[in-house]
Amino acid sequence: MNEQENTSDLVLVTKTGPVAVVCMNDPRRLNVQSTRLLARLSEVLAALRSDGTVRAVVLKGAGRSFSAGGDLSEYRADFQSGPKVADEMVGHFHACIRTIRDMPQPVIGALQGAIAGGGFSLAIACDVCIAADDASFLSAYTRLGTTPDGGGTWTLTQLLGPRIALELILSNETISAARALEMGLVNKVVPHDVLDSAALEFAQRLAEGPTAAYATAKRLVYAAATSTLDKQLDREKSAFVEASGSADFAEGVSAFFERRPARFAHR
Repeated sequence: MNEQENTSDLVLVTKTGPVAVVCMNDPRRLNVQSTRLLARLSEVLAALRSDGTVRAVVLKGAGRSFSAGGDLSEYRADFQSGPKVADEMVGHFHACIRTIRDMPQPVIGALQGAIAGGGFSLAIACDVCIAADDASFLSAYTRLGTTPDGGGTWTLTQLLGPRIALELILSNETISAARALEMGLVNKVVPHDVLDSAALEFAQRLAEGPTAAYATAKRLVYAAATSTLDKQLDREKSAFVEASGSADFAEGVSAFFERRPARFAHR
């Protein structure tokens, strides 16, 4: 098997109707974020972003862990080359984060096991997080003498505020699934054996909805983090005015008055 085939095997994609399931597939090493895995994940996510047949995405990891973080063996091989390795690895990682944030489809993270470092940053970058009851979360970066990447400082600060974000980053406290739910790091906690089905079921429900409205809502919510109220009001008005001329809006309003579920078109 050649290197290209090996790289392809590191990230698997399956489609169930309009839902794409993206699986990081290095379970023996707890799906550590090697440069090769991240490069392949970036390619896969970019392709899905422009795939009009995909209306929702599930991101998961094979085996016992969603992802245990960056592949430290790439640094240990030659510490003198650390900055070069980091530049390439983090470059691919940040391309993944930007694509998740920019893609119109909602991305649902299916999270299990010990999730640390870059795995933690990737997990909370998903639009919706469903965690197994055995999931645990750890920043881990300062334990290694470095700082978070993958948008971890941004996402944690937006979700929890600067004080709690700094506490997690500085203390390296391990957060249980139940505690993560209580804090707002994840949306839902389910038994481990139903994690995949719960994430897929939720993604399928979203895939039946108004795709364009979801994409716009996603942009608006993330823009709000760095926007003034006045600018956000203007964005919301423009978005609503545009949506009011759409077929989805006509169907939604008609369904409301006819007291039936809306049937949004699959494009």
